[in-house]
Amino acid sequence: MNIYVDFDDCLCETGRAFSTLAAEMFGIDIPYEHMRFFNLQQAFGLSDEQYDRLLVRGHEPEMLLSFEETPGASKVINEWISLGHNVTVITGRPFSACEPSRAWLDSHGLRDVKLYFLDKYGRENILKNTDFSLNLDDFFRMKFDFAVEDSPLAFRFFDHLPDLKVMVFDRPWNRMPELPGCNYRRCPDWETIRANVAAQPGDLY
Repeated sequence: MNIYVDFDDCLCETGRAFSTLAAEMFGIDIPYEHMRFFNLQQAFGLSDEQYDRLLVRGHEPEMLLSFEETPGASKVINEWISLGHNVTVITGRPFSACEPSRAWLDSHGLRDVKLYFLDKYGRENILKNTDFSLNLDDFFRMKFDFAVEDSPLAFRFFDHLPDLKVMVFDRPWNRMPELPGCNYRRCPDWETIRANVAAQPGDLY
């Protein structure tokens, strides 16, 4: 099987880290459980200038390397790899985050996971002649059986795969929007994701 995995808030606790960072930088205390929007500017009520500063600080290498792993992520992914499945991490992080992102994966035992950067949210221009950046045409030629994603804004990237089963990692910002279809399943943790991927057709949790 081919499995797509998002990076932030699926593999690591990015939302929690940014909640702490917003409080430290601007005195804006919005706890993780109260983050109702995926967009951090909306979630914290930031000005454009504050939002830019938060993104710059949050994507500095030492910050990215400090993010805590989402419990169970590396264990389940390595189990999939040992069973012969192909696991690909496709992130909407800026291309400049490639080196620390790869280092984070390697340090968490995920050296065999492929990592690609896709401009999911229209923040930057595609980098050419690299082995880690994807343009949309490249992405839409890729085929996946399962996907693990937390962002409602990213669901549109799955429209070309009608049979894809999407495991929606439960986060405060994806609880209000209605899930797009019956092939989307809300999952509270990696053990539930593991069970859904291992389930027979019709037995999804």
